[in-house]
Amino acid sequence: MAGSADMLDAAHDDAGPFGRALFDDPSVRALSRVGVVDVGSNSVRMVVFDGAARSPAYFYNEKVMAGLGKGLAETGRLNPEGAKRALAALKRFALLAEGMGISPLSVVATAAVREAEDGPAFQEQVLRETGLKIFVIDGDEEARLSAQGVLLGWPDAKGIVCDIGGNSMELARIGGGKVGRRMTSPLGPFRLQQVEGGPKKRQEHIQKILRQMQGEFDSRGERIYLVGGSWRVIARLDMERRNYPLTVLHEYRMTPKSVIDTLDWIAASDLTMLRARTGTGAERMELVPLASEVLRELVTIFKPSEIDISSYGIREGMLYEQMPEKLRARDPLIEACRASEATQARLPGFGKKLYTFLQPLFKSASPDRHRLIKAACLLHDTSWRTHPDYRAESCFDNATRANLGGLDHTGRVFLGLALLHRYKNSRAGSRMEPLFRLLTEEEMTEAEVLGKAMRFGAMFSIDHPEEAGSLHWTPKKRVLELRLTERGVGLMGEVAQARFNALVVSLKATPKITLGRC
Repeated sequence: MAGSADMLDAAHDDAGPFGRALFDDPSVRALSRVGVVDVGSNSVRMVVFDGAARSPAYFYNEKVMAGLGKGLAETGRLNPEGAKRALAALKRFALLAEGMGISPLSVVATAAVREAEDGPAFQEQVLRETGLKIFVIDGDEEARLSAQGVLLGWPDAKGIVCDIGGNSMELARIGGGKVGRRMTSPLGPFRLQQVEGGPKKRQEHIQKILRQMQGEFDSRGERIYLVGGSWRVIARLDMERRNYPLTVLHEYRMTPKSVIDTLDWIAASDLTMLRARTGTGAERMELVPLASEVLRELVTIFKPSEIDISSYGIREGMLYEQMPEKLRARDPLIEACRASEATQARLPGFGKKLYTFLQPLFKSASPDRHRLIKAACLLHDTSWRTHPDYRAESCFDNATRANLGGLDHTGRVFLGLALLHRYKNSRAGSRMEPLFRLLTEEEMTEAEVLGKAMRFGAMFSIDHPEEAGSLHWTPKKRVLELRLTERGVGLMGEVAQARFNALVVSLKATPKITLGRC
């Protein structure tokens, strides 16, 4: 075992968003392509994660709405048609994994298989016909893995994770990067279909269970993170009702009032019409009314301060389980941007130099703003292959719609707008304008300044800007000084001068260019 001094040295090397890259570490490289399968009560899904970044890309993602647990509460057995569909899907997934050269798939099954009397027989059949070994997990483990999935995308998440499936609903407390108390319940929509006595009796049933869970968790006024397909459909419908401009579900945030208003709207609407408006499948939409009843009581009883949607859940939790601690400790946003720069930029590594060069402009920025500045610098050149006429909007699209963890919707638009201005001086008339309303005027100005600063810095010197000059910003006097080295004098051509002038205008500053030591 390494000594404590060696461990401290290693920790120091890996510290910070621009620390030593982890991609070549054998323990991380082992995660370069990982396949997981979640055999749920409603769906069977295979996801293949690619890349060792802290916010991995989805190399392959396929789902079959098998309905394995439909009718389980009534018969005690797996749905026969659902079992056939699930087995066919698993056969296909095993062959796909073989074709991709992936090591054995990690397959877990949740409530339906663990509760059905013929669950063990189904496991044996799958093993015999596909070679896949299904690991059946209990409710506590299901809650833990789902909560870990939330931590993959939200390292600083604190509150209650609520994961709803077809036959069960789990709660888990998270905070400080750890998963705490967990609890499972029979509040999945398939189970609720079997509650007799109509809506009133069903409401009483839901309330009784949730009050017990609330007492166990002693939770009131915390943030709730929702995991599961039914919750995501409700969130998508909330976006539709509000005419929300960015339809990325991950880190979509709702107030309790907005949720209740949306649940009322769903109850009063035609589900076929809602399906058409949102592109939701019939099998998924069928469960939304019952899931809505659970969510209404959850909001009423737990009284959350905010409701956030996580696109990450049990499958991402399985990946998180395999991550070394040093990778878990990294910022998912910065790691994803580092991976993008390493594979897509013309000069990988320049993002760090650009960030250092621009630092004098952002000395008073908050830590949250600094991480967006770092992300922007890493991504500033990753769209260079796009046609110049579309490069600015391509940058915006990539930032706002990419699979990036640790980035809320405001952050997405800020990052996208900064990258748009990296390639374009004006945002007027952009088709992206509806999304700009997620930012304040001040935030839009800050994004423009960052974009034009990157536009100048990337043009000024394409290798080592610090060897060509340095920026000095005096905000009180609003003076932006560029101190040039002798090398910098030669680099300060017409185009670089024009971009420096554009940065000055965005800062409402007085320019000053001098020759001297940097």
